[in-house]
Amino acid sequence: MNEKKLRLALVGATGLVGRTAIKVLEEKNLPIDEYVFFASSHSCGKEIVFQGKNYVVRELKEDSFDEGFDFAIFSAGGDTAKKYAPIAASHGCIVVDNSSAFRMDNDVPLVVPEVNPEEIKNNHGIIANPNCSTIQAVVPLKPLDEKYKIKRIVYSTYQAVSGAGQKGVDDLENGIKGLPNKKFPHPIFNNCLPHIDVFLENGYTKEEEKMINETRKILKRPDLKITATTVRVPVINCHSESINIEFENSFDLGDVISTLKNFPGIIVEDDVENNVYPLATNSTGYDEVFVGRIRRDYSVENGINIWVVADNIRKGAASNAIQIVEKLIENM
Repeated sequence: MNEKKLRLALVGATGLVGRTAIKVLEEKNLPIDEYVFFASSHSCGKEIVFQGKNYVVRELKEDSFDEGFDFAIFSAGGDTAKKYAPIAASHGCIVVDNSSAFRMDNDVPLVVPEVNPEEIKNNHGIIANPNCSTIQAVVPLKPLDEKYKIKRIVYSTYQAVSGAGQKGVDDLENGIKGLPNKKFPHPIFNNCLPHIDVFLENGYTKEEEKMINETRKILKRPDLKITATTVRVPVINCHSESINIEFENSFDLGDVISTLKNFPGIIVEDDVENNVYPLATNSTGYDEVFVGRIRRDYSVENGINIWVVADNIRKGAASNAIQIVEKLIENM
């Protein structure tokens, strides 16, 4: 009996995340027999070289999934996902979506494979990839919550311009040349903007709300106390985060460090005597989450501070989605 040939569609193949996904797919060499690359009408017809072959990018249409796919990775924004992901799912394709369209839907699993892989099997055709800043945060939070039970989290993020797509990168590069900004409301060069996504009526930004709500969903802690301030900084790639955590239970700092070191997907870089701590410039191109500056917060009874850095385009989007597809294939 012949084994089923697996087909994967990549939607948004020509964008910043899509291009990174292509690179990661090449590196991982999944047991996929056929790949098809989709984009908007603006990009259809472009050629992609993948695994030594030339592929022509197709325009995404309502009948694109009629031919049958096993998996689809969507990296094309919320509106595209809302329209086309249900169509793909109705044809038996499992969609892993990078947008925010389905993340808080109760019927859609929100997955970081190191943290809650068991949720993958609960899909009804769509699995959501969390926000980039949430993904890297929950990887170290998960083992700490299991061991010491988290009482409260304070997020302060320093997010790279690549998180805003190619136009964000262009704004920084143009700002260095003295050209005006087009993507951000203010120049990002030589600046920090405490403004990611739109402001909400409660004074928080949508990005801050995403981090709060997604963390609660992924950790299965709906009442967890969390606050966040998310900031765009003039860094090309890799988000950095200062995370202040208060625990219900007491802890030994050495045990916290060992717990983090032993958790999959984490690399601890914490040797301050030799100026070793996670840096954006050293984290680009990796799928791991880097953690350092691990220290006790003496202002509360059971608190710590950690510094967390990760490649927001790889682990924060492309690689996380592909890791989910790997798990789906393993479970077939």
